[in-house]
Amino acid sequence: MAVATGSTSFAPLAEEHFDDAAVLLAARHTAGRRVEPALDPRYEDPAAAREEIAGLFGRDGASGVVALRDDTVAGYVLGVPLDEQWGPNVWIESAGHAASTRELIRDLYAAAAARWVEEGRTSHYAVVPATDPELVDAWFRLGFGHQHVHAIGEPLAEAPTPPEGIVLRSPRREDIDVLARLELSLGEHQLLSPVFSRMTLPTLEETRAEWDDDFGDPQYTTFVAEREGVVLGSAVGCAIELSAIHRSLTLPRGAGFLGFAAVLPEHRGLGAGRALGEAVLAWAGSEGYPSVVTDWRMTNLLSSRTWPRLGFRPTFYRLFRAIA
Repeated sequence: MAVATGSTSFAPLAEEHFDDAAVLLAARHTAGRRVEPALDPRYEDPAAAREEIAGLFGRDGASGVVALRDDTVAGYVLGVPLDEQWGPNVWIESAGHAASTRELIRDLYAAAAARWVEEGRTSHYAVVPATDPELVDAWFRLGFGHQHVHAIGEPLAEAPTPPEGIVLRSPRREDIDVLARLELSLGEHQLLSPVFSRMTLPTLEETRAEWDDDFGDPQYTTFVAEREGVVLGSAVGCAIELSAIHRSLTLPRGAGFLGFAAVLPEHRGLGAGRALGEAVLAWAGSEGYPSVVTDWRMTNLLSSRTWPRLGFRPTFYRLFRAIA
């Protein structure tokens, strides 16, 4: 049943709307690539955009709303529940929204969110192009806040010389204990103010066992930074396709990925984190990756300052709204 607002009516999103919705999504992505050409060009094709919409719509619990003007699709919003670790949630993924005007997104969300809240899904996430500040502002004016950043940068021809006393090298099996502590240290940092992540961390023993099993996996390139024989931090590079977070329109295929970097709290401030990031960028250059992707929590003050200084440019923002 359609609900009219002025000259615009709103109806449940259905397969009959996919073709027109895909044209809007492809146009949004085309505009985004004019700002950030490294994004995947395939989604400028409405046929590829339609596949992404259909894929989201086919997932369990998916629901959405379409805006119709003179029987023409003027916009849509499509939400999908994810794992309950995110709370009683709905995610509006990167392919889950597009509209002929930014303001219309606000009306679409209003029409779609009523059902989600009735279902008890009060944690709402939206992945929005950072390349369109006016669209980001429209979501902000719906009560969303800035939670996460997807970003892209260029590889380096070679890594700059690390700060005096810091040595970068490949890990050895005897480093596994400290590598496990480093992996946990990032999660522990995210639990603190001002991030306040609600993630459940594995134990040190579980993390160490995982490192022991996966040590030497050729899909991943790991660097450690040490000073006077003491390991300060580590970083990992791999192909972007191995990332679980970057998917659909947010994933520039064929890119390298700065998948992890951390420095132990007692060794921060020495320049090891920057040196590790530059090592992964230089590795990406040596492997022929045309670009490098990473992501971070905006409220992680260390990451949100370090990675832009290395040239990473935001491509998408994950926004969040909690309805209490």
